[in-house]
Amino acid sequence: MKIEIKREGLTLRGVLEGATSLENEQVVILMHGFQGNRGYEAGNLLYDLAHALNAAGLATLRMDFAGCGQSDGDFANMTVLSELLDGMAMIDFVRAKMGAKVIDLVGHSQGGVVASMLAAYYRDVVDKLVLLAPAATLKDDALVGECQGTKYDPNHIPMKVTVHGQDVSGQYFRTAQLLPIYETAQHFAGPALIIHGLADKVVSPEASRKYNVILPESKLYLMEGTDHKLTGAKRGEILTTVTQFVKD
Repeated sequence: MKIEIKREGLTLRGVLEGATSLENEQVVILMHGFQGNRGYEAGNLLYDLAHALNAAGLATLRMDFAGCGQSDGDFANMTVLSELLDGMAMIDFVRAKMGAKVIDLVGHSQGGVVASMLAAYYRDVVDKLVLLAPAATLKDDALVGECQGTKYDPNHIPMKVTVHGQDVSGQYFRTAQLLPIYETAQHFAGPALIIHGLADKVVSPEASRKYNVILPESKLYLMEGTDHKLTGAKRGEILTTVTQFVKD
């Protein structure tokens, strides 16, 4: 089922799957990473995970953040702060329009950062949290002036920085330098599952180790030979682990 959510003049687009109607008692919201999208085909982590959750009888909502995929907006205007607002709109939609009583958040990479902070902001609403290679190191990278191999002066941030052919606003890096990621996330006291590949070359597994320290009810799985997108032989195990965690 196609879903559209309005947020400050923008339309966020996504899909509700594993449900026969809009009203659902439990909904799992999945959030994608930097320069990513919600996943449109098999092999994409969130696509595969959503369908594994659907097969277990759980409804899933996957939305493109503003400026990504099929949603309105310009990627050059994206910041973690804007994605927090997108995520708030998603949670409020699930509560108001779908009547969900149980809401779980799953975030990959930067989507994990967003999900972790939202879980704290909505700690009275969010039931469980799943972080997949959460990119909390984006703050450390911004402080030294690096973004996935692209370098810039962190003390004199330009109006835009081109990363993998896409313009990223200076506002993204300015706000990233001072983001209270762990300071916010630590206020979520519910069950949390953290999975990180030890072969991740984009985000250090140390980010997940720190999440495991500050989240009081968290379980950490470090996967040998698994990269940032959690591909490879462990993918099936990861899908099963997440599904069992959310369903139980």
